[in-house]
Order: sequence, then C-alpha cells, then structure tokens
Amino acid sequence: MNKLFLVVVTILLIFTTQNILGQGSTSIDSIAIGDSITVINELSVQEQMLAEEELSSANILEMDHSDGFSLMTILRGLLGMLSLVLIAFIFSSNRKAIDWWVIAKGLSLQVLVALGVLYVPWIQYFFEGVGHLFVLVLDFTKAGTEFLFKSFATNTIEVALQSFAIQILPTIIFFSALTSLLFYLGIIQRIVKFMAWGMSRLLKLSGAESLSVAGNIFLGQTESPLMIKAYLPKMNKSEILLVMMGGMATLAGGVLAVYISFLGGDDPVQRLLFAKHLLTASVMAAPGAIVISKILLPQTEAIDKTMEISKEQIGSNVLDAVSNGTTEGLKLAANVAAMLLVFIAFIAMFNYITIWLGDIFNLNQGIAEISDGRYNELSLQFLLGYIFSPVMWLIGVNIEDITLVGRLLGEKIIMTEFIGYVSLSELKAAKMFADPKSIIMATYMLCGFANFASIGIQIGGIGSLAPNQRIRLSKLGLKALLGGTLASLMSATIVGMLF
Repeated sequence: MNKLFLVVVTILLIFTTQNILGQGSTSIDSIAIGDSITVINELSVQEQMLAEEELSSANILEMDHSDGFSLMTILRGLLGMLSLVLIAFIFSSNRKAIDWWVIAKGLSLQVLVALGVLYVPWIQYFFEGVGHLFVLVLDFTKAGTEFLFKSFATNTIEVALQSFAIQILPTIIFFSALTSLLFYLGIIQRIVKFMAWGMSRLLKLSGAESLSVAGNIFLGQTESPLMIKAYLPKMNKSEILLVMMGGMATLAGGVLAVYISFLGGDDPVQRLLFAKHLLTASVMAAPGAIVISKILLPQTEAIDKTMEISKEQIGSNVLDAVSNGTTEGLKLAANVAAMLLVFIAFIAMFNYITIWLGDIFNLNQGIAEISDGRYNELSLQFLLGYIFSPVMWLIGVNIEDITLVGRLLGEKIIMTEFIGYVSLSELKAAKMFADPKSIIMATYMLCGFANFASIGIQIGGIGSLAPNQRIRLSKLGLKALLGGTLASLMSATIVGMLF
C-alpha cells in the first residue's frame, strides 16, 4: 500500500507540474480574463462598470493561475502547517508514540487533493460535476418552496425572510430527506466503504474509525456514527477521539448545500465554484482530522481492521425512509433557525454593552483608526478579530485581512460555523476583503462543526449509541474541539499555499 501511495503521488505531481507549466501566460483563466477586458474597453463607461462587476464576481475563485504558486506562498504555507502540527504536538497525550510516517502521508494526501482541485483538469471536472449536483438540489428545493410560499416570492418587503427562512431552511429539509433515501438504497454506504478502505490501509486506521471519518464527508456528526454503532462500545480512546474529531472537522451535506447558497447567491457561476471548494474542504478535512487526531492521541493498542457497516435500516421502505429524513430535516432546520435567532440576539446584547463602554472610555474612535475603518466600535467582532489575528497570519492570510478572518474563526468556535458563514457572506457582499484569496481560505477554515455546542451534541448523540462511552466522550470534548479546529485550519493553510 505504501508503494502504491508513492506511485500515485508521483503521477499526480507530474500531471500537476505539467499543467501549471503548460498554462503559462495563455492559461484558460488568463484568456477568459483577457477576452473580457477587451470587450470591456469597447463599452461605454456605465456598461464598463457593470461588466467589471460581473467579471469580478464570476472570477472570484478563478484567479489567474498562470504564475502558479510562488516560493513565498509555499514558505508561508509550510510555516502555517508546521505551526499547526506544533500546537497539536504540545497538546499531545503521548508524544513518543506519534507515528510520523502516518502524519506525513495524511498531510501529503491533503496537499494532493488541493493540488488536484486547483490544477489537474480531470479532478477539477469531477468536483465541479459533484458540485453541480448540489446546485441542482438547490433548484429542486426552490420548486417546493415556491409552492408553499408563493405569496412571499413576489413580496419585495420580505427580502430578508426570502433569503433565509423561505429559501435556506427548506434546503436543509429536502437534503435531509434525499440523504435518507440514498442511505436506505445503500448508495452512501458503498461510497463510504470504498473511501474508508483506502484510508484504513494508507493511514493505519481501524475499520470502524475509517468508516466513521469517511461517512462524515457526507453525513452529520451524529448520523455517521450510526454506521459503526456495533463497534462504538468497544472503541479505545484514540478511536473515540477520531470519531469525535471527524464529526467536528467536516460538514453534513444538508448544511453544505445551504452554504453554497449563502456564498454563491443567485449567481450560477459562483454557486458552482463555491460548491466545488466546499466539497473539497469537506474531503480534505477527513485526512486532516486523522493527522491531528493521531498527534493529539496516538494509537497504541491493537486495532480491528474489520469493516462492516451497520445493517440498521433508516426506514422500512422508500417512503418511510424519505418520511424519516424529512422529519429529521425539519428538526434540524428548526434548530438552526432557533440557534441563529438566539446567538445573533446575544451578539447584539454583548455589542450593546461593549459599545456603551467604548463610548464612556472614548475607545470607539481609536478602534476605527487602528483598524482602518474596518471596525468602528468596541464590539465582539473586533475583539475576536484581534484575538485570532496572529493565528491567521501564521496560516498565510493576507495581513490586511487577518482581523476579518480571525473574527470569522472566533464566531465559528464560540457560536457556530453557521454564524461564521453568514458573516463571511455579508463581508464578501460588502467587498471588505483586500485579497480574494482570504475569502477562499475562510471558506475552508469554516468548514466543520468545531464549536462548543458540538461537544454537547456529540456527548448526547454518540453517548446514546454507546452509553458506556459517555464519560470518555465528555473528557475528550475539548480535545476534539481543538483538533477539529486545527484540521480545518490545516485545509485553509494548504489551499492558501497553493492558490
């Protein structure tokens, strides 16, 4: 298996190098941008402004790759990767037992996925094809939404309601039902088992661990463990931590579709591009979670390579499976709506107090000057941005954007990634970022359920499947949160290094 891995690495690197060198100054992106600029020069001033805005929107993730990645971006990326590995090493429970060969292979796998998506055409086509399916799901959901809420669809006063309650939440419900159907038909299990087999052989995982991590690419942090329900009671600490981290480092398909809608808006080009990158982020997070998990808590016990997915059905027939998925999706959508309502209200309350204090101590004007107008008051966003800005610099975020991206990381950890993606979409729409790459890195960084609320969700969800593991789950909660965060940061660092 190790020899096969080295062969695959070599082939992909050759293809990637040829593709980067072959692009030169006549890359597809360069041609597209050049042609667009030629057309723009022939337009009137007003038309030119509109065309430039559309061009910027369409190419936000397709920046010119003609020069490839520079030595400086590689050095910054390596610094970020080493820093994240060092943080995990510091918090490791058994530093001497770390298998650095497994760590190296896991990181190489993450880099290869990023290289493939950014530079290898046939891999790009694959991810774009899967991304197109997610975009279609959004269109299918719209048909049902318009039937239920037709009066809102034509009422311009209800724009805010349309953009979330009427358009976003139904996506969660439909995708939950679709996932349930695919699970009942055994399609998800087959894909998961194939991916798990590769990870088990390559990264020395037990069968149950690899199934759970691979499942998290498609399923949520409480749904994926259902596939290994029979193994959970017998799992050791290292395996349980990876199950928890796999859930925190990745996103479920339902919310993935929602974030595509958030970031892509109504623009089909941007929807497809963000779908591709969000999918890549979730796939990259799987080996990233393994790497960080096996540093934080190395495997020292004998493992079971058996790989059998639980036979427990999600429904007695197709209609029952769809019905169950719809009910679970409705619960999730209601939970998301309530969670956002409460957290946003708490942010408003916290900001009211801090802004008032800022006025009393004459801090607000100084904050506006320090942040070059990006923050005008002593707010939660300002505090989070500056607390996490050193980490953002370490992973290679443009220095002008480190406080904005740092704020997003803080919102994700303290609240949820949902709040983070809402903020990212607002900042993106307001054109607050100095470097478009910061948007992409933030997209990867936010991809995961690593927040304090997820600790309780996992203790309750996984604990109900294996009651004897509840104490262990509670003890490993903070470590899983740290690991899930580091795994997402690792993906963002690698993409920033190569983009």
